[in-house]
Amino acid sequence: MTLELTWWGHACFTLKSPQQTILIDPFFDQSPTAPIKAAQAEADFILQTHAHFDHLADTVPIALRTGATVLANFEICEWLKCQGIADEKLIAMNLGGGVSLPWGRVKMTLAHHSSSFPDGSYGGSPCGFLVEVADRKIYFAGDTALFFDMKLIGLVGLDVAVLPIGDLFTMGPADSIEAIKLLNCRRVVPSHYNTWPPIRQDAATWADRVRSHTACDPLVLEPGFPIEL
Repeated sequence: MTLELTWWGHACFTLKSPQQTILIDPFFDQSPTAPIKAAQAEADFILQTHAHFDHLADTVPIALRTGATVLANFEICEWLKCQGIADEKLIAMNLGGGVSLPWGRVKMTLAHHSSSFPDGSYGGSPCGFLVEVADRKIYFAGDTALFFDMKLIGLVGLDVAVLPIGDLFTMGPADSIEAIKLLNCRRVVPSHYNTWPPIRQDAATWADRVRSHTACDPLVLEPGFPIEL
């Protein structure tokens, strides 16, 4: 079954099968690197890793326009209710929990980061997602530091891992290499970099380090150009 991954810049991705379009951390209108606006984004499901503006900024308008179901932690789901999203369009989760859906399964994984809403209030636990769809296992780490339990996440046999490499707010290139070793993933996609100068990275140099230090195949994407997984 065809499965496409599109990076929209920063940490925003679309995972698309013939049946479903899954949008991760919608961030379009305020993003300096996104090639489309929120009004053009498609979604049947939205996966929300945490509440920071550069991940949550366009979730509400996209969910209201498309009728997408949002999977997020309990606190984010309660906040989304207050923004007008219907309860039946929300799946509240917590770390370690999973949910089976008609097209596959989503498990909420640990992430070492912070999470707060635009007003500074607590946004619940940040997370990553392990997505099983079309006989593939894709791990979206979210914003996170390196942590040793990535080895446990990798035991399922990951086809693709999406890891931040921007440094400063998340793990940087060096720690991402160690993460790849722990995850033992077949392919890896970098995220959360080159949006603004403080998280600028040379993705080509990073990819060379991945090839020389791991057995993993690095996939450096251009915003808006899908690749087949």
